[in-house]
Amino acid sequence: MKLDVKDETLGMWLGVLGVAMFAVTLPMTRLATGSQDAPQLSPWFVTLGRAALAGVLSAVFLLVTRSPRPAPHQWKPLGMAVLGNAIGFPLLLAYALRVVTASHAAVVTALLPLVTAAVAAWVLHQRARLGFWLCAIAGSLLVVVFSVLRASQSGHGFGFEWADLLLVGAVIAASLGYIYGAQVTPSLGAERVICWVCVMALPVTLPATLALWPTQPVATASWLGFVYVGMFSMWIGFFAWYRGLALGGALRVSQTQLLQPFLSILASIPILGEPLDVVTLGFAVAVVATVVIGKRLSQPPAAPAAAPLPAAAVGPGRSR
Repeated sequence: MKLDVKDETLGMWLGVLGVAMFAVTLPMTRLATGSQDAPQLSPWFVTLGRAALAGVLSAVFLLVTRSPRPAPHQWKPLGMAVLGNAIGFPLLLAYALRVVTASHAAVVTALLPLVTAAVAAWVLHQRARLGFWLCAIAGSLLVVVFSVLRASQSGHGFGFEWADLLLVGAVIAASLGYIYGAQVTPSLGAERVICWVCVMALPVTLPATLALWPTQPVATASWLGFVYVGMFSMWIGFFAWYRGLALGGALRVSQTQLLQPFLSILASIPILGEPLDVVTLGFAVAVVATVVIGKRLSQPPAAPAAAPLPAAAVGPGRSR
């Protein structure tokens, strides 16, 4: 039992590490794509190219480590991870961001931890106390309120758009990819799961990347941003993320995603020079509290201690 507790703690920290790597994706993607006034790499090129880069690195990794091919029953979960994480999520997100702002999209994608937990309960049959679900909902609401406030402060506002359906689809796709990837992590290993996912996507991502290769000059910082999202966001980050989901329980570790918007903002300070305000810190502390409390409430109730034997039951020749 003690080993299980250690594994769960390690899983939570690996989940935080994976989320931290994913969080830097936002400022690094901004570096890669540039702004409307000074565009750099095409968003389509960044989306498909990062998966292609991760796929090439994955092929090398699998060859060097002489990794065996997945078993027949493992191809389905891997295929679901491909559809969810390598194609579905970035594709739906790219279409949605043609219509709505990034601030608007953040409001909907803030529901990712809660949806991931729900998918874990459905696919992996993981259960938790009511208190865990209340904390998960509270944390999600905090992130949504925070995102709405930031959108309002930026003058974007928030109203329903048909692209919200695409964003909901992106959230569901990412959640399914996370959970189905975690399903085969214990048998394949976290590294091999994401590597096979990226290699399986190569027939789509590699030709598309070559077709979209930029012809205009691109700033060095933009290429560095592209390399980051290809190596860390799409590849190395999943090493920690899938391992964390498998060790700590996908339902519980998924709640570390609540930290992602705030870690993205912190990363944007040195990378993009964006300011940090007190409201952001306050919401971050509140969200961290829901993650910590939720983790504790997810533990099964302790078994009641055995009642001591009555004195009469301890006769000669017996000992306590």
